[in-house]
Amino acid sequence: MDQADIPALLSRLASDEDAARKMAVFKLQSSINDPAFADVFISSGGLVILRRLIMTAGGNTLAYSLQSLTRLLEVDMGWDIFEGPAAGDLVERIVELIVTNPLVNILRGAMSILVALVGRSQSSGGGGGGGENTGLSPRTPTAAHTPGTFGFRALKPAVAVYPQFFELVIQQLQSADHALCANALMLINALIRDAVSSDGSIGSGAAAQAKGSGVPASEEWSKFIKRLQDLGLIRAVFNLLQSSALQDLAHPLLEFQSLTKVLLRKWREVRVDLERPEHRRALKGLHLASAPDRKHANGVTGAAGGTGEDGDAAKKGSRRHNPEKWRRLGFETESPAIEFETAGFLGMMDLTDYVRKNEDGFQKLLLEQSTRPLNERCPVARASLAVTMILYDHFEVDKSDLEDIRGYLALNDAKSHDKLFRPLLLQWSRLHTAGLHAFFRLWKSTGAQRDDFDKVAELVRVLVEQVVGQAGRTKDVLEVEDDLQDYDASRLRELQMELLELSFEDQWGPHLFQVRDELKHEALQFVKEQRIRCLLQGSWFTKPMPHTRQESYTKRRLYQPWRYAKLSHNRRYLHYADFPEKLPYEPGLDALTEKIDLGTISSVVSNVSTNPEADAAESEADQSPNSSTPTLRHNGAAITKPTTKITIYSFADDMAHSTTTPISPDTTINLTPGPGSTEPKEQPVLTLYPLNHSLASEWLDGLLMLLSQAPITAETNKLVTLVSEYGLKIRLLNVRLEQMYAAPVGRGSGVGVVPSREGLDEDYFYEI
Repeated sequence: MDQADIPALLSRLASDEDAARKMAVFKLQSSINDPAFADVFISSGGLVILRRLIMTAGGNTLAYSLQSLTRLLEVDMGWDIFEGPAAGDLVERIVELIVTNPLVNILRGAMSILVALVGRSQSSGGGGGGGENTGLSPRTPTAAHTPGTFGFRALKPAVAVYPQFFELVIQQLQSADHALCANALMLINALIRDAVSSDGSIGSGAAAQAKGSGVPASEEWSKFIKRLQDLGLIRAVFNLLQSSALQDLAHPLLEFQSLTKVLLRKWREVRVDLERPEHRRALKGLHLASAPDRKHANGVTGAAGGTGEDGDAAKKGSRRHNPEKWRRLGFETESPAIEFETAGFLGMMDLTDYVRKNEDGFQKLLLEQSTRPLNERCPVARASLAVTMILYDHFEVDKSDLEDIRGYLALNDAKSHDKLFRPLLLQWSRLHTAGLHAFFRLWKSTGAQRDDFDKVAELVRVLVEQVVGQAGRTKDVLEVEDDLQDYDASRLRELQMELLELSFEDQWGPHLFQVRDELKHEALQFVKEQRIRCLLQGSWFTKPMPHTRQESYTKRRLYQPWRYAKLSHNRRYLHYADFPEKLPYEPGLDALTEKIDLGTISSVVSNVSTNPEADAAESEADQSPNSSTPTLRHNGAAITKPTTKITIYSFADDMAHSTTTPISPDTTINLTPGPGSTEPKEQPVLTLYPLNHSLASEWLDGLLMLLSQAPITAETNKLVTLVSEYGLKIRLLNVRLEQMYAAPVGRGSGVGVVPSREGLDEDYFYEI
């Protein structure tokens, strides 16, 4: 719309005809966000007419008027409408619309105006005195103006007239209209942001009132937040975070999530001070909820015949407190306020909330702990504070979400949503209770003592990372509570060790990988030499008896059940011979009439298992006196039937031209190549039947290593791993303590302090 048309537009806006006003304000809302147009509109007295429409109109005319004012405020103009004696009436009218009007388009506009009005407290120099730097403050004004009444104190008179205002705003978070829902959440965010502003009060007006009444400012904003929570705010936003409306509500939801972290930080920063009535009441409530011993709670008099100061005190009816009043609850000292230094008032809130909701269980727990030795009691209060800080660190409360919000537009997949949106952050109290119960369970199942407190706390930290950290955005909090309670302690310990190993490898990984590669190569050479020496020493093998009907009687009669094989000293030939019985001595090479040139061997094949579980099963079977392995008898001697075999192959051409490789009598060789075959064909030249699995592993891998191939059996690979790990531990034992505490290279010549060895001796061992 042209600026020259503004006088005519104002005339129609002031018309007595509703249709003319409606059409004029409809056109106004589409043009007023142009700063040049808005400037002429304001200078022509348009704010007075726009205010009159908001105060008197209804229906679409009112909706368009509210939208026009919203767009005017978006370009940071028109703030004068909230100044002067009539400003309060306008704010009250907008609050009234939110409380009484059911039309969605009117509610959206009214809430948008209040968002700008409350947010003005942090964006301007006047009003609220500036807000905490949450990274989510509204736009910075560009036009100078006279400071007016902004922030929560601008709404306070109207809210006093309509006390159901906050409840109805929170109810709009359940609206099916996503735009209305987003506006309601932005209004709540603005109110919370104003509440936690730098002066710690709900607007500067509230600060002045609190100061005049003697009420600490921090209690004012804390009470306001609690009021919103009691109206169901947390449950409503939690449902939105788990809903499918994330795309439309992303920014206000992320802002609320960030403000939740701001609140947690502020509660933690509040120091527990026994001079403050609220803190004294909280500690007193903890003591009374613990069902203290009546004689200590109510005081007892001294002995009837007491004398001296004790007797005088008894006569005066003085109260005598339990000397372990606070240590009984799990504090380390009798000055509990000091122990809240790390967790602050947030830790006290979590502990008192747990005790209030689980008073019976709290009393039973303390009673159960009192029956145990002092060293074995679980310190309940310390555990609660530890869980608070575990959750604080897990949700990275000290980290701003500004970067996440800026990068939101690039996120479209569900995994990114799970990482960005953390609904469980809003279930802080329930997670604290579930984590504390998990702490008690782990303390009991691990048989922990006082000195093990930090170890149990680390287990709980791993548990929270595993359960809460891995929980999807839509996972119900009840399932998370059950997982925290039922997670297996042994599996948790395994996860902890895996994380420690990963952490260790992150720091020492490159060095360890290099050392491990070197040691593995050395171990492989060591085991290769050991396996080859087994072949050089020689071994006895069995031979199966011919069982086919075609075998001649002569061949059966000449059957020799024992075979001895041995590698020559020059490691070039494999000598072997068959014997009718196992000799009491080891035959020499001159008694072994047959040999195979290792240079002619093409491959070695075996049915020896490469599975570690099968290895263990076979080893047990070999050593079992009741083994079911069948036996044969030859000439009255019992011979165990072999279950594994090793077959050595050679090419047919090599065998045909070799004069140094006699053929075994029990080997059948086909020297005729197959039809159309141009390559030599492999044929078996020797078969060995080891007596047990260990012997099979030694000979199979020994032959493979002689042929420059890698070992394949699990027993040999296990031995290689054992030797390499043993070497690594030996090298780690050689690392001097001074090297661990040495200053990093390039950071000065100073070194750390080496712990004293006073009181230590050399009586130690290292378990491999």
